Amino acid sequence: MGSQKHVLFLTTRRILSSLLTFFLFCWPTGFVHADHFVWFGTYTGKPPRGNGIYVSRYDEITGEISQPKLAAKVKNPSFLAVHPTLPIVYAVSEIADLNGKPTGGIISFNVDMHSGQLTQQSDQPSLGKGPCHLSLDATGKSLLAANYGSGSVICLGIANDGSLLSPVATKQDKPGGFIQHVGKGPNKSRQQSPHGHSMNATSSGKFAISCDLGADRVFVHNLNVSTAVITPHNSVSTQPGGGPRHFALHPRLPFGYANNELDMTVTAFRFDAAEGRLQKIHSVSTIPDSIQERTGFSTAEIAIHPSGKFLYVSNRGHDSIALFGINEQSGKLSLKSVEPTRCQTPRHFVIAPGGKRLYAAGQASGTITAFTIDSKTGKLSFNKQILKVPKPVCIVFSRPISSTPKKP
Repeated sequence: MGSQKHVLFLTTRRILSSLLTFFLFCWPTGFVHADHFVWFGTYTGKPPRGNGIYVSRYDEITGEISQPKLAAKVKNPSFLAVHPTLPIVYAVSEIADLNGKPTGGIISFNVDMHSGQLTQQSDQPSLGKGPCHLSLDATGKSLLAANYGSGSVICLGIANDGSLLSPVATKQDKPGGFIQHVGKGPNKSRQQSPHGHSMNATSSGKFAISCDLGADRVFVHNLNVSTAVITPHNSVSTQPGGGPRHFALHPRLPFGYANNELDMTVTAFRFDAAEGRLQKIHSVSTIPDSIQERTGFSTAEIAIHPSGKFLYVSNRGHDSIALFGINEQSGKLSLKSVEPTRCQTPRHFVIAPGGKRLYAAGQASGTITAFTIDSKTGKLSFNKQILKVPKPVCIVFSRPISSTPKKP
């Protein structure tokens, strides 16, 4: 009887061991060990400079990021976006002259799913100087971009393979894929003309929200993602001299938030998704009021945690990230803490997949710093991981590598 129990025990152990081996080595890797590519956009002008877009591999379980390698040579790929379903990365080329014309460029890249290396697939002019921001609608049918130098915004159609289509011509009697903003603000050195700084589609795809730093306005444009046509809808002013830069819509509540680059504030709005209208709620400082000397300070990036409970804004000059709590009834913000970034000039940061970590890009220091996020409080804790990337100004993650489909 004892020997039979021993044989049964050994047999059961072998079966369990075999099943474990199967799950570890035969099951899709994303189920057991979620890896992602992470790409870094850089400035490639004055030294010390980057050479284009860099790539690393991110382990979602451990939070480790491999040493970055050059993925593609591009001039000033200062902002990046990833297609929602295809292995395609998009980048602006933040320049003022493209083949002798006063425009920057928008580029799409095919992703090598083994290495994360990028191969140029297509390109289109941005129809304005200094494109500084781009994003895609949720369906991946349209790309939206903002031209800082010219104060304009554009919409480009995206083909089934992810390549960029030529913009729809805008004529006097026919709308297209281009809108020129108008307006200026009181800051004589920064607001003598409009400066489009970002554009994002709403979740419905009916509207696109654009912050204009020079005009002190947040514009809402009508968007048709199927035809890649945008038309003016309405706008709301921010405080004079604020300089709205980027915008974040709440993932489930009727609120949106704009960080104002010039006066170190963030403005909360109520958003009517059906009518496409923004209504100001209030503005709050991104650093403690006790800090009076703010020369050389400016906000850069804004993001809402996937839980919808917290909002973060990066502060350049002060070199910190502000954490705000979000009141789910009123949409109002309350400053909870301000965490040093341990990098200089945090132009961009990103919340990693899973919502457990945040990575900040220090443009002046040439470093990426890593933080863990407390799920209950949103508080950031520096985890001492520092990566070197020359002039980093944008960070984006791929979807889990194992679940990324091949291109059609």
